[in-house]
Amino acid sequence: MSRSPQMLALTSELAAPFNPRDVKFKPQMVKNNRCLAMAYIDARLIQDRLDEVLGVENWEDVYKILPDGSVMCRLRCKLGDRWITKTDVGSPSEQPDMGDRLKAAFSDALKRAAVKFGIGRYLYRLSAQWVEYDPVKKQIVQPPQLPSFAVPKAKSQPSAKPAPSGFVATEPKKEAARADVSKINEPAPANTNAPAAKTEAPKTEAPKTEALKPEPQKADPSKTANLPSNGQELHRRLREYDAKLASQKLCSVGALLAYVTQAGVKAGFTANMNEWTGPAIQLAVDAVREFDQASRQGKPEPRTAA
Repeated sequence: MSRSPQMLALTSELAAPFNPRDVKFKPQMVKNNRCLAMAYIDARLIQDRLDEVLGVENWEDVYKILPDGSVMCRLRCKLGDRWITKTDVGSPSEQPDMGDRLKAAFSDALKRAAVKFGIGRYLYRLSAQWVEYDPVKKQIVQPPQLPSFAVPKAKSQPSAKPAPSGFVATEPKKEAARADVSKINEPAPANTNAPAAKTEAPKTEAPKTEALKPEPQKADPSKTANLPSNGQELHRRLREYDAKLASQKLCSVGALLAYVTQAGVKAGFTANMNEWTGPAIQLAVDAVREFDQASRQGKPEPRTAA
């Protein structure tokens, strides 16, 4: 059974790596001035990721304190049209204050439940590294470098302000140069050297003017101007435009992302939109145009054949 393109798009975005500056390290094992560094993230980063990808209204968490002091978290997320729940248990810290220990258990429970949705799961694939450790300050001197798979792809420089459509920016059309019509229609002076006996009306002759050269036909600006330069920028623009259409009640949340992803998979591209380039990005623009037109005409959300 194939997975829903909308589900693939959402889970891929949930599992995306965090900015390296947000990833922290703590010593798991200490030997003199060396320690085994373990990567972790704060619970607030998980909350921000859920807000950004799903929306604040599409996830909720419930906690239960267990008799041994640990905390169970039930994290419920709306992925497409389905509500999915993941549960895990967090352990208290070794801090002397009971409140701090319980707070740590709540955070640990949320992080463990979120990993089951793919958030931060890549951190478990990091190899253990021994690094310099300051036993006096009890902190790592130099955090280890993250491998390429744990670093988000570089974003391109911000492009021009997008057009009203909200997805592809276009350049204003230039007006064709116009000839001075006052000179074209101005009659030439009559011939004063003609014999007086002739009564023919003087001939008027308009001055010669160069014919206007037609302006070269421009390509469709939506296909040539300010397209997303890489898959990550495409994904960001799609997510923003998807939210815009949903706020206008033109489609459900995630419907546009699912439609474009399915169109790309059908054309032979990967389901991970962050990896799309060139032809895949142009295909996405065409799919957005088709989806937008169908949505605004009141038609059911367009579907791509499986």
